[in-house]
Amino acid sequence: MHKLSPNNPVKEFDEFVTIVKRLRNECPWDREQTHDSIRHLLLEETYETLEAIDEKNFTELKKELGDILLHVAFNAVIAEGDGNFDLKDVIEAVNQKLVSRHPHVFGDTEVSGTKEVLKNWEHIKLNEAGRKSVLEGVPKNLPSLTRAYRIQEKSAKVGFDWDSSEDAFKKVDEELQEFKTEAETKKDTEGKLNDEDRRRLEKELGDILFAIVNYARFFEINPENALRLTIEKFIKRFNYIETELETRGKKVTESDLAEMDAIWNESKKVIK
Repeated sequence: MHKLSPNNPVKEFDEFVTIVKRLRNECPWDREQTHDSIRHLLLEETYETLEAIDEKNFTELKKELGDILLHVAFNAVIAEGDGNFDLKDVIEAVNQKLVSRHPHVFGDTEVSGTKEVLKNWEHIKLNEAGRKSVLEGVPKNLPSLTRAYRIQEKSAKVGFDWDSSEDAFKKVDEELQEFKTEAETKKDTEGKLNDEDRRRLEKELGDILFAIVNYARFFEINPENALRLTIEKFIKRFNYIETELETRGKKVTESDLAEMDAIWNESKKVIK
């Protein structure tokens, strides 16, 4: 194993853990918290970290990574108080996992490249703790696009995948056509669907999204990231419409589609 560099922040980390433990013991709010009560805050900090990464705001990223580190330590301190495990156990577990899953670094295994590294990773995981499926370990409460990406990624690592991106896109085309045909034949004269047909179309739409995620994976594009960036772009362009209408003494509720669409096209020149 590589030796720790001289500037490894051991002193600062010890001070940090001491602060967290003191807060747990002396602050009324911190004493009341449980794993469940701060669960949503960990998720919020994770999304704030992603936002800092998207914006390439390294000042904020430094702060957000600190907040995530705080949650790691705080959850470990809570667990220690409950007699389950402590921060030392957390660190030892991740050290052991990193070494055992990288035999090409810490052992004698030879690999030809990243693809083989990932396949070995899944093989090692499958032999750990009696796992029965390579798909185990993908959390059910992940955002659906991310969960689809991770499941496809895991199955692909063991060889269950399309031969090419072109084959993957053919599936997108196929699912789109199935959805369109089903939707157009099931709607009534007013363009509405009954509940049963809506549920069937919901599944067909799911097939489209799953196929698109699969195609995107061939280009290492994470669909959750892609959609998040597009949402932010839409918000900025729509805000552009609102601001422009205000200069004309109008609100969006007083405009029409033709006017808003014209301003939208203007926004595309300045907001990429």
